[in-house]
Amino acid sequence: MVEAWYMDESQEDQRAPHRLQPNRAVSLEQLRLLGVTYRKLDADNYETDPCLKEIRKAENYSWMDIITIHKDKLPNYEEKIKTFYEEHLHLDDEIRYILDGSGYFDVRDKDDKWIRIAMEKGDMITLPAGIYHRFTLDENNYVKAMRLFVGEPVWTPYNRPADDFPARKQYMKFLTGEAQ
Repeated sequence: MVEAWYMDESQEDQRAPHRLQPNRAVSLEQLRLLGVTYRKLDADNYETDPCLKEIRKAENYSWMDIITIHKDKLPNYEEKIKTFYEEHLHLDDEIRYILDGSGYFDVRDKDDKWIRIAMEKGDMITLPAGIYHRFTLDENNYVKAMRLFVGEPVWTPYNRPADDFPARKQYMKFLTGEAQ
């Protein structure tokens, strides 16, 4: 089961857990209210998993690839790690399925506070278009993840501030209950 919590304000190593003291846990329901969805799947059998197949069909995830984030596997590793950790949004949903290893997705809540979501093998997360977020490895420094897309992949991150994009405006309407 995924674990999430509000982050402290420390500027130390981004790969550390950064829990508030005392810890302020965040439930799956709280994440859902931000538009973040979570599923637990069988990562050992992802190539033949009927649940993954059904999700891909139902959500129209027609394109996928696998990325390994580790200093020995990813070209321009240090540069990529910095890029992933820059606060940004996308114009499409971001869907990630952890096949091995672990890392953190950080998302902003309604009050602009950071929530850290610990992801590990078998976790699938969908971040809605327009949500400010970032990613980092944890202290294990390794993750292998499937990236899923509806149609052709679009990799473009829009660093904050990016409030004028229609995806951001639509997301803000969703947060305030005005989305149609």
